[in-house]
Amino acid sequence: MGVTIRSVIFMLIIISAMIPLFSDAYAHSLFNSAEVFFGGYRVQVATLPEFPQIGEKSQILFRIGDSQFNEVDQFTMGIRFFYNDQQIDAINPELHKGSHYELDYVWEKPGNHIVKVDLYDMDGKPGILTYTFNMGTQSPFGYVFIIAITIGAISLGVVVAYIYLPKISFFKVKR
Repeated sequence: MGVTIRSVIFMLIIISAMIPLFSDAYAHSLFNSAEVFFGGYRVQVATLPEFPQIGEKSQILFRIGDSQFNEVDQFTMGIRFFYNDQQIDAINPELHKGSHYELDYVWEKPGNHIVKVDLYDMDGKPGILTYTFNMGTQSPFGYVFIIAITIGAISLGVVVAYIYLPKISFFKVKR
């Protein structure tokens, strides 16, 4: 009797631990997201999708705020893209109203890119504040990692079911 109750409790724990696998919960920040505090301002960037695909349109999201976490009313920003220490693209400085800016961008090369965000004349003070971010594009290792984790989880479930399901009286065949 004790073994059966213990087995049922163990199975309930396993099943309840698997429930979050089937819901939409994002407990981690995006891989291609970051924020930098510098010069009294905070610049946040992120990409959609999380890992941009080569040759496909993606978005780079920018948010500008002050050090007190208040959003700015407007900002002038330019963007420079580097790959292997070579500048490969640039977006000329533009005035943006509000604190958010979305840029459609097509990544041409796989791997890590350096994105430099230049803020011009903040608070009416002449000068440029430069914020540096690392951004990467999708590599085939991302899929290998996800598949390996999935196969491991399924294998664990099969082993646990093989060991514990025959011991539960509900699943025993009556003769």
